[in-house]
Amino acid sequence: MQQFLLVAAAHFLALLSPGPDFFLITRTSVRAGWRAASSVCLGIACANGIFIIAAFVGVSALRPQSTTFWALQLAGACYLLYLGSLFIRHAGAGGWSPDKKGTVGGEVLSRRGASMGFVSGILNPKNALFYVSLASMLSGATAGWKTFYGAWMFCAVLGWDLLVAVAIGNPVVLRRFSEALPWLERLSGVVLVLLALGVMASLYVRTAG
Repeated sequence: MQQFLLVAAAHFLALLSPGPDFFLITRTSVRAGWRAASSVCLGIACANGIFIIAAFVGVSALRPQSTTFWALQLAGACYLLYLGSLFIRHAGAGGWSPDKKGTVGGEVLSRRGASMGFVSGILNPKNALFYVSLASMLSGATAGWKTFYGAWMFCAVLGWDLLVAVAIGNPVVLRRFSEALPWLERLSGVVLVLLALGVMASLYVRTAG
């Protein structure tokens, strides 16, 4: 029980730190409502699930020294630049307009949101490093316990992201912050661009060294 509490606490604290997944969920909730953002949440959770399985299985590609992981970080930085520029360029724009049910384009938007969420999660190198470190803590656990931990973390990611989507996509919240939303989008875009540049600088220093 003590080990589970430690793992669960570490995982939850990691979820609290804002990253590209958080900003993507936020923007989708603001522009299309929480129901549309739920597809993004599912895509992000599936990407986390792949990292969880790979980390517990011990895939060598997730090691920070591997070429595959270096390529993953570079691809993630490029995607952060894309998301950041998207947020800045379209801040305050009409964008998606939710209908009475809080969805836009129904199935089409759902597929697009899930795809964007999955790409955001799978290209986030922080996820790979985090789950590898957690897997090392659980190296002595049985297959049954690893399955339990993996299921718990998948559900925690999905549940927390859905909670964020519902809280931010609430019409009352959106009305109160409607004037500040364009600036919040621009700020989110700038943060994502800075994160991307930081990853690229780190990769350059590592390669040059």
